Amino acid sequence: MTSASTTESQTGIAPLHPLRDFWRSFKANKGALAGLCIVMGVLLLAAFANQIAPYAPDLTNNTVFLKPPAWQEGGSSAHWLGTDAIGRDILSRLIHGARLSLLIGIAVVAISVIVGTVLGLLAGYFRGIFEIAVMRMMDIILTLPSLLLAIVIVAILGPGLMNAMLAVAIVVLPHYVRITRAAVISETSRDYVTAARMGGAGHLRLMFSEILPNCTAPLIVQASLGISTAILDAAALGFLGLGAQPPSPEWGTMLADAREFVLRAWWVVTFPGLMILITVLAFNLLGDGLRDALDPKLKR
Repeated sequence: MTSASTTESQTGIAPLHPLRDFWRSFKANKGALAGLCIVMGVLLLAAFANQIAPYAPDLTNNTVFLKPPAWQEGGSSAHWLGTDAIGRDILSRLIHGARLSLLIGIAVVAISVIVGTVLGLLAGYFRGIFEIAVMRMMDIILTLPSLLLAIVIVAILGPGLMNAMLAVAIVVLPHYVRITRAAVISETSRDYVTAARMGGAGHLRLMFSEILPNCTAPLIVQASLGISTAILDAAALGFLGLGAQPPSPEWGTMLADAREFVLRAWWVVTFPGLMILITVLAFNLLGDGLRDALDPKLKR
């Protein structure tokens, strides 16, 4: 009789499948469930923006400049959230902006995770001079204010969406390098790595087949939190005119376009700000839930 069946016969309870165990721990966090629902909603908006949005995001109408929301006096049901200074529908721009903001967040995290994981894996496995060089470089990046560093990088490369994404990816890179390196150093001393090494496994197999799969949990948590950071930084660059350029419906760019109308047209500023707030909060709640569910020490 195997040990699992022996344990089951002793306790009378069958062990849960890992996915079921993860879901049970995750759903115990109500905030994480709320964050997951909001993230799924934003993803659906981004995926079906062309079908959901009532207008094209750059369609102007010179008869409805700064039209208030439908429930306010002077509003119209044709524009539920009102229009901006050149007659573009704010609801349509917010929906299409979800696609752009999520693209920025996911692309930045993908670049940072891939590069950071490789650098952290090499630094933690080989140690020595390479580790010192990589970690000191990451320390230098961390000593600089993240937004200021991103501004400097974009100023050097030139304003634009791609350069803003690259700048934000460089800014958040050290977090993934440090997390991967720490996890690799911890896993390298485990018995299963020693056994694989004694069995003749080479460096590549040890790093990518034995060690790396056991370092994914903290990276998943950091990636979910990193999307919210990337969206915030990209919105800040867009607000400063260094990120996505008009007429792109990026939320930070929408805020920048609406600065001069804050006092007399509150909706052109409020709704893009709320979308940034809700989306970032949702990803943070989701990351907290993933951390609780993936870390055995934090499981209830």
